[in-house]
Amino acid sequence: MRVALTFDAEHPDRPGATPGTADRILDELVRADVRATFFVQSRWAMAEPELARRIAVDGHLVGNHSTYHARMTLLSDDGIRADVEDAADALAEIAGVETRPWFRCPFGDGHDDPRVGGVLKGLGYRNVHWDVETTDWEPETSVQDIARTAVDGCAERGDGTVLLLHTWPEHTAGALPGLLAEFRDAGTSFVTVDELETLP
Repeated sequence: MRVALTFDAEHPDRPGATPGTADRILDELVRADVRATFFVQSRWAMAEPELARRIAVDGHLVGNHSTYHARMTLLSDDGIRADVEDAADALAEIAGVETRPWFRCPFGDGHDDPRVGGVLKGLGYRNVHWDVETTDWEPETSVQDIARTAVDGCAERGDGTVLLLHTWPEHTAGALPGLLAEFRDAGTSFVTVDELETLP
């Protein structure tokens, strides 16, 4: 079974964000020899340029996660274009990557909206939603909860599952070693989203 491990790298807006968490996640992915997909908010990359560069240097796929992490459905067509294109330019400059065609709507808002989808398509992007979310952004979600939801949810969904995690909750970093080991024990192979043929 293939699982696309994806991380949203953005400014945290809830408790549980500890400095160094993204580094811990990247270190663990190196140890486990796993490539993941990171959807990077460009304002986060501006604040954390070394981390943004490291994501690319470590060989992970980098997607666009907007500039301001605003809900896409609240923006006009021109607002979406400006937000996405500004992010693309910033990520190219900071991390040296071309993010097209991979985009993830902040909060998932607009992933099924035809207007948003049409604007993104016109910019050369396709939205990558997720199949399994662990609610790792909630302060009460434990390390055990994250691992269990991830493994069970992906097993239920089957081959080609896109799993959502975030780079800032400290319990996400704490869950990752056990989560990766449990997946590997189950025969899971990890892929980046560009390796999945099932994406719309």
